Amino acid sequence: MADTMKALVYRGPEKYGLEDVPVPKIIEPDDVIGKVILSTICGSDIHIVHGGMPEVRYPLIIGHEFCAEIVEAGPAVKNLKVGDKVVVSCVAFCGECWYCKQGLYAHCQKPGFGCFGVYGQEGCQTEYVRMPGADNYCYHIPESLTPQDVLFSGDILSTGYFGAEMTEIQPGDTVVVVGAGPVGLCCMTTARLWGPSRIIAVDMVQSRLDVAIKEGIADIALNPGKDDVVEIIKSLTGGLGADRSIECVGLQPTFDTALAAVRAGGQMSTIGIYEKPLSVPLNQVWAKNLKFGWGFVPMNRMPKLISLIEAGKINTNFLCTHKAPLNDIMRGYDVFGNKKENCLKWLVTPWEK
Repeated sequence: MADTMKALVYRGPEKYGLEDVPVPKIIEPDDVIGKVILSTICGSDIHIVHGGMPEVRYPLIIGHEFCAEIVEAGPAVKNLKVGDKVVVSCVAFCGECWYCKQGLYAHCQKPGFGCFGVYGQEGCQTEYVRMPGADNYCYHIPESLTPQDVLFSGDILSTGYFGAEMTEIQPGDTVVVVGAGPVGLCCMTTARLWGPSRIIAVDMVQSRLDVAIKEGIADIALNPGKDDVVEIIKSLTGGLGADRSIECVGLQPTFDTALAAVRAGGQMSTIGIYEKPLSVPLNQVWAKNLKFGWGFVPMNRMPKLISLIEAGKINTNFLCTHKAPLNDIMRGYDVFGNKKENCLKWLVTPWEK
């Protein structure tokens, strides 16, 4: 292994690019070093590089959705060995602190843990990654599946599932999902698991709505640019509104739409990343008796999601519209970040020398 590697380094708002950086080494006995075999550019990475998450430290290698091959393991590692191929949780967690024991892994109190390439250690848009306490959050890729099959379970699939889970969907419900980007499409995909009668996709980008219908993960597609979304949803539900509403973008207008679309006594969740403060008009909606959930995805859903993928109950390969080596990642930031070429997800393969 060489002493240096290529990595996408963030050095402040609008300052990021490929650099040569030191290859990580084992520091603690429960560390592993993984060779990144597949990763992605995520929506939150776009937020970061444009300065939308000012709390993120820099310089920092970013990226947090990836699969890896174990190339080195510390003496305390029990479940992983050199040569294993794993899909990795976006959050590294110790599994022992108070927050971890409550399932709030993103708040792990052990220093050096947290979301890869965001709040914790260096991220995955590189050649090699150090993974502290890896036994807790690295999952073997089943022999019947490829890294691409399970890649999204480490972040956006788990996030979409969490958004649906929080609304406690019941069989026969009408569910509206506001935002048909990658997270929203994963939310629709997993919402089907609870047996709703219909899923309504809402987005301004028609091509994404078309994908939702084509893939059978939504039954109805509404575009706020030409549709009166709330009125149509009410007309479809006897004037009531959707039973469950899930916001997947993180903007005031999308939140307002999701809130207006849900019926009294219904449930709503939001899994978007908000760059700005949100206004919630409780003076207008306090009497709707809503249950409301939000938060950072708990990553212990990954084994269940991998099993569902293996059983053919979930398939997210339709999201993989673009794939290129790490060499081309800056073009990926342009294409994915600016919603060009109908790009849903930009997959990053290893550096080509």
